[in-house]
Amino acid sequence: MTALHLIKTYQGFIPADQDSADAMEKMKWGKEYKAEITQPRNLGFHRKFYAMIGVAFDAWEMPVNQYKGIQIEKNRDRFRKDLMIMAGFGYPVVNLKGDVRYEAQSMSFANMKQDDFECLYSRVVDVVLQRVLTNYSRDDLDNVVAEVLGFV
Repeated sequence: MTALHLIKTYQGFIPADQDSADAMEKMKWGKEYKAEITQPRNLGFHRKFYAMIGVAFDAWEMPVNQYKGIQIEKNRDRFRKDLMIMAGFGYPVVNLKGDVRYEAQSMSFANMKQDDFECLYSRVVDVVLQRVLTNYSRDDLDNVVAEVLGFV
């Protein structure tokens, strides 16, 4: 199945990128095609989220460096998931031993709508400012993220 990215115009839908144009070119005139139309999440906002996570991760100091004699390394993915859980975007799971822990919700484009992603971003920013970048304001964090993304 080919995912097409389209833009709605007064004349109808037109391809939004070259891959979509190429796929539409291969479609036969007079043939029926089935389409499911959704509005994709804002990719730029997605990049902004990961830039913000990167800024926070780089500033974060781990509370411990060893566990039972084993060196512990910082893990960006675990850090992101923990921020999401602390922001209220997690759910409880149980393992075979009966221990309960939280997992982060999926934030894939297929599983999280733009409105929910914007709420996630805002809540994660709150957690970052409360737990990691405690001497930053929201404006400070926004400015650093903009610099990382090359907007400034």
